[in-house]
Amino acid sequence: MPTYAYACTACSHAFEAVQSFSDDSLTSCPECEGRLRKVFSSVGVVFKGSGFYRNDARAGAKSSTLSPAPSTPSTSDSSTASSSTPAPATPTPAPAAAKPAASS
Repeated sequence: MPTYAYACTACSHAFEAVQSFSDDSLTSCPECEGRLRKVFSSVGVVFKGSGFYRNDARAGAKSSTLSPAPSTPSTSDSSTASSSTPAPATPTPAPAAAKPAASS
């Protein structure tokens, strides 16, 4: 069961109460019978990284990094537009390491 923090608006008495989700909130201070308010604090758990958002887990989710952008035809003259694809880049070989000179 969750623990809720309360504070009195009249006498500033602060306390915690263990209550069920279905229980009604407390309304009167046990010290002075004044009006209570719930005190909210920061969350103790922080989820970081991918996989915690609705879009991360959906099967139909689209990402611009996973699929290529759709190509659009040129608007100037579609009859002369060519659909050439760029040549794949070839890796440049690394320079050979210099061998130390043999001393005689």
